[in-house]
Amino acid sequence: MRYAQGGGLTDAGRAARERVRLQAVEWFEGGQKNQEIAAVLRVSERSVERWRRQWRERGEAGVLAKGSPGRPRLSEVQIAKLERELERGPLAHGWADQRWTLARIKTLIACLFHVSYTVEGTWRLLKRHGWSWQQPARRAIERDDKAVEGLEEGDPAVGKSCAAACDGWIAFEDEAGQSMTPPRTRSWGRKGSTPIVRVRGRGSGRVSMAGLTCYKPGKRSRMFYSVREYRGRKGEPKGIGWRDLRGLLVRAHIQLGSPIVLVWDNLRMHLIEPMREFIAAHSDWLTVLQLPTYSPDLNPQEGIWSLVKRDIGNLAAADLGQITRAVKHRLKQIQYRPDLVDGCLVGTGLIMDG
Repeated sequence: MRYAQGGGLTDAGRAARERVRLQAVEWFEGGQKNQEIAAVLRVSERSVERWRRQWRERGEAGVLAKGSPGRPRLSEVQIAKLERELERGPLAHGWADQRWTLARIKTLIACLFHVSYTVEGTWRLLKRHGWSWQQPARRAIERDDKAVEGLEEGDPAVGKSCAAACDGWIAFEDEAGQSMTPPRTRSWGRKGSTPIVRVRGRGSGRVSMAGLTCYKPGKRSRMFYSVREYRGRKGEPKGIGWRDLRGLLVRAHIQLGSPIVLVWDNLRMHLIEPMREFIAAHSDWLTVLQLPTYSPDLNPQEGIWSLVKRDIGNLAAADLGQITRAVKHRLKQIQYRPDLVDGCLVGTGLIMDG
């Protein structure tokens, strides 16, 4: 039978016990011997003898009397304290890595409250209070959470106010790259045999991308991009440069027909003198704001890159041109799917309503 964490039976266990005792009552009334009943029900003769005595004294109600359902080992106050300690993370409690395992939580409960739980009991306790086994998201230790607190509450702060004041768009910019080695994605395979993805070991080069996701309340979301190949030739730019960003911003401004409030990170290329001069010269339609340091999860353009790389996962490209064509094809598809662009904004936790 299954037992609850506090020591009592679960609902399924109580139902099973009730069925067994009802069957025993029928055999008592039929005159069956204790030894025969115990053998069939797979219980001890002492238990059958006790049930028969209860049946003689109180009838069927005596046999079916419910025992103690058990009580929770931790009070609500202790549960609240446990949750606070779990939210502090394993590092705060002396573990070298940041994994909360059932064994570690079991140890933490014993240290905090001097109460012994089994691993299964710990699992039940966590499930009962809304905890689950999850894949964690990465976040840089150097990140200043206070700097992004206002953004995480759902409002792009000053950027939203600036865009509303000038009747413009909020645009998030970011860069990414892809080499000949494709991203690995999950694939079905036979149990015990890891699927093998064959890629070309020779060949070099890189595809660099710059993207701009644009939002304005009441308007269809837009996405612009620029792609550049690098094949290792002499004098060839190795990736996206400030001139590419300048062209991307000018193209977006022309097609949007409105001022732009640009939000990007502190990449060195964004801060060089030619870029700053360009921004100052076009301050009539371009306002630039910096994202907090180490906060890529607040940039919806990161979500666009995830969609692109998911599509080219496990791609055994014959040459760099095939990678470029696949990237451009996926970016073009996303341009015509404003729901995907909106979904990337939702994934950041930011709100762009009017």
